[in-house]
Amino acid sequence: MGGKKKLTISQAEKAQLREAQKEEGKKSKTSQTSRTEKKIAGVIPPNPKDEKIIKEIQKMKVLTPYIIASRFNLRLSVARDFLEDLCKYGLIARVSSGVNTEIYKPL
Repeated sequence: MGGKKKLTISQAEKAQLREAQKEEGKKSKTSQTSRTEKKIAGVIPPNPKDEKIIKEIQKMKVLTPYIIASRFNLRLSVARDFLEDLCKYGLIARVSSGVNTEIYKPL
């Protein structure tokens, strides 16, 4: 009736070869490569009064929490707070804000 049909001899040989190569590949990958460690995003924001930070921010055309988080390796929530602090100090200005994100520009 129904069910899987029997493979031909050549198809069975090819499947067996593929499986053997797959097993061999798994063994070599695990032994050769070490596990890559995941970078943990920082919780402490950089000092907003630091000259290096100010110069780097002045180079950017647009500032969003995602850009700041990826540039300085921060969490998004920390990047949002950092941008609000910069806005309070008068280093950047808010251009637009939506429900989920704000867009800033350097002054």
